[in-house]
Amino acid sequence: MFKGRLRLKPAATIVGTVVLVLVIYVGFLVVYRMLNQSTPPSPDADLSRGDQTVVVIDLQDLRTVNNRLDAEVVVLPGDALVDDDGLLTSDLAVRLVSSLDFGERHFARGTIPAATDDTLVATGDAQIWPFDVYTTGHLQAEVMTGTGPERRRVPARIEVLGSLGGWSVSRDVSTASDGHEETVVTLKRARGTLAFDVGICLVLVTLPAMALFVAIETVRGVKKFHPPLTTWFGTMLFAIVPLRNILPGAPPPGAWIDQALVLWVLIALVVAMVLYVEAWWKQSD
Repeated sequence: MFKGRLRLKPAATIVGTVVLVLVIYVGFLVVYRMLNQSTPPSPDADLSRGDQTVVVIDLQDLRTVNNRLDAEVVVLPGDALVDDDGLLTSDLAVRLVSSLDFGERHFARGTIPAATDDTLVATGDAQIWPFDVYTTGHLQAEVMTGTGPERRRVPARIEVLGSLGGWSVSRDVSTASDGHEETVVTLKRARGTLAFDVGICLVLVTLPAMALFVAIETVRGVKKFHPPLTTWFGTMLFAIVPLRNILPGAPPPGAWIDQALVLWVLIALVVAMVLYVEAWWKQSD
């Protein structure tokens, strides 16, 4: 009966390990979902025109290192500027203030304004990933109709559309000193993305911890030296950089995460390999 009880221990260990892994897995999914649901949704755009021309900024991509926000700009002319078929009744010029494209977009009479690509400046510091926040300047749409002496400015406003994966987008509308609307777009990393970042960082910390434990126990003579484990150390060492690079919106090389975590993880793994080689040297004698 005593031997039978001993034979149950490996099975109990396996079952316990599987249950623990499942609990951690389910717990992570629950936390991820809760964080995603707690993230404020992006505001809905109001595309109703009336007498106002609506300049729609459809967000496409954020380049954190270059502080650039790529977008597609669509102009929806006010009802007074188009005929029954939706064609412009006069030439239209649109200028998006605080954009890298300082020129005007011209749309000829009798046409429908086409979408154009634009790049906005989104100021932020990629070095403080994943707590970096990016903010555009005070965006203002200037829309002019007519040509020559008859050219005049017409009421216009900006609406922001689109969502960027892993980012929470918000906008703040205010009135400038000249009486026209200004829009500021702010982008923060979504909370679900932050949870994934924390998970990857925990994996990065766990790998050298396991390697050092095995190496120290082998050097002390508590465990025997096994040559195949040498390749295990090497595999973990070369897995660090790919793990670091799959972080959402991977920070630029040399960011604080590299100096505070990645570099020390690599050093710890190298130390573990050296200790394991020392154990081999001792046991080979």
